[in-house]
Amino acid sequence: MWDYTEKVIDHYKNPRNVGSIEDADAVGEAGSLSCGDMLKLYLKVDKNGIITDAKFQTFGCGSAVASSSILTEMVIGKHIDEARKITNKQIVDALGGLPPEKMHCSVMGHEALEAAISNYYNEEITISSDEEIVCHCFDISKTFLENEIKSNNLKTLDDVINYTKAGGACGRCHGKIKEILDNINNQQPKQEKLTNTQMIIKINNIIEKYISPELRKDGGDIELIDVEGNKIKVKLSGRCGMCNRSQLTLTHFVEATLKEHVNSNIEIVQV
Repeated sequence: MWDYTEKVIDHYKNPRNVGSIEDADAVGEAGSLSCGDMLKLYLKVDKNGIITDAKFQTFGCGSAVASSSILTEMVIGKHIDEARKITNKQIVDALGGLPPEKMHCSVMGHEALEAAISNYYNEEITISSDEEIVCHCFDISKTFLENEIKSNNLKTLDDVINYTKAGGACGRCHGKIKEILDNINNQQPKQEKLTNTQMIIKINNIIEKYISPELRKDGGDIELIDVEGNKIKVKLSGRCGMCNRSQLTLTHFVEATLKEHVNSNIEIVQV
C-alpha cells in the first residue's frame, strides 16, 4: 500500500479545475490510454500573457488526478513564460511528495504543460523518423529518456521505470536503459571524495542549516547517528518520529537535500 500525503488525497478526492475550456488559447496532451494514463490540459491566456484559467481532463490513477489538479492551481495567475519554468519536481513538492512508483504522474503533468505552451506559441513539435525508440511497449524514445535521466538525476533502472514507465512492461528494453544510464552517469563530474570525518561535519552543517529548521516548524527534528560510506543513519524525533509519513520526509526532503549539497549517492537509513 502506497503512503500518500494529505495533499495528494485531498486533490484526488476533491480535484480542482476539472473539465475543458471551449475557447482555450492553449491545449496540450500527454500520455496515452495504452499506457494507462492520459492528460489533456486547457489554458486560457489574456492579452498580457497571464494564464487566467486552467482545466484538465485525465484518465489515470489518483496520483495522476492529484498531479493534474495541483498543476492547474500552480499555473493560474502566472505569465505563460513563467509557467513554462515549472518542473515535475515542483509538482511533486507542491503535493508534499509522491511514492517513487508514481513519479511518472508528475512527469505527465509537466509534459502536458510543455505541449500546451508550445501550442500557444504555435511551436511545431516534430518527431524525427530517425528517432530511436527504446521502450516499444510505451513508445518512449531515447531522447526523452536521456532528458528525464539528466533533469531528475535518475540513477537506477527502477528510477527510470518510476519516472517514465519505460521498461515497466515486457522488460526487453532493460539492457538498453541501463546502457543509457551508464553513459550519462559516467559523463557526470566526479564528486569530491571526503573522509568520514569531513562527511560527518558537512552533513551536520547541512542538517543544521537546511533540514532541522524546517522540521522544527512542525514540532520535529533530526539527529545524525552514524555515517558508513554513503549510508547515512539518522533518527527523527518529536512529531516527525511519530508521523506515519516519516519515510516520505526522509526520502523527498532529507535525502534529497543531502544529495543536493553533499553527494548524489547518499542513502538515508532511519534508526
